Amino acid sequence: MTDFLGPAVRIRLRTAAVLAVAVVLGLAMFCWPLFVSTPPSGHTADAPFIFMATLPVLILIVLAELSSGGLDAKALALLGVLSAVDAALRPLGAGTGGIELVFFLLVLAGRVFGPGFGFVLGATSLFASALLTGGVGPWLPFQMLASSLVGLGAGLLPRAVRGRWEIALLAAYGVVAAYFYGLAMSMFTWPFLAGTSALDFVPGAPLGANLHRFLVFTVLTSTLGWDTGRAITNLVAILVLGPAILALLRRTARRASFRP
Repeated sequence: MTDFLGPAVRIRLRTAAVLAVAVVLGLAMFCWPLFVSTPPSGHTADAPFIFMATLPVLILIVLAELSSGGLDAKALALLGVLSAVDAALRPLGAGTGGIELVFFLLVLAGRVFGPGFGFVLGATSLFASALLTGGVGPWLPFQMLASSLVGLGAGLLPRAVRGRWEIALLAAYGVVAAYFYGLAMSMFTWPFLAGTSALDFVPGAPLGANLHRFLVFTVLTSTLGWDTGRAITNLVAILVLGPAILALLRRTARRASFRP
């Protein structure tokens, strides 16, 4: 039996092209410090602030394209329910050793309902949770994009894997996704710390030198704490709750009968 009759959010050729461009541009906005070859001068130094302004527009364009003819009333209702659940889960562990419960449900939902739904759910979940916890700030669009990429990746995992191997695959992906999210958000904050320590971003430094600084900075400030806590949370939650939640989500998908 297939997971569902059709994806919750249908992706047409044009939608796929817009999504691919958004992913490339989004990753470029995260990683731009690694590719700066000259010290900032004039408006070049404003790059982080320009990205803060343009990234929300990029996300809105993608969400509008995904919802254009591809997001029906049933999918919209399901999106609202899962976004609310995810938003309610986030405050339960946030701030305690990197324990964040928002991502394991995102991975499972992206797996069942497809990459388009996973992308949208990643953005709406982080947005809703930010409103709930008072976490609205210039970092929010970057959190939304990183979370959207996590949901998108879950929907693109091989669909032929089933049973225990599927749970193992999703658990492994949850660990990778946790570290990806942490690296992406560390890359966002890193340029703002330029000049405060020997491990911070040095404008105009060679790619290898800045990459080395960033990796050491991430290990010392994020990986050993928040990112590992997030990875362990995803691993345990998917292994323990994954089978039951997957069955529930697939039952919902069959009843909704998403069709192309």
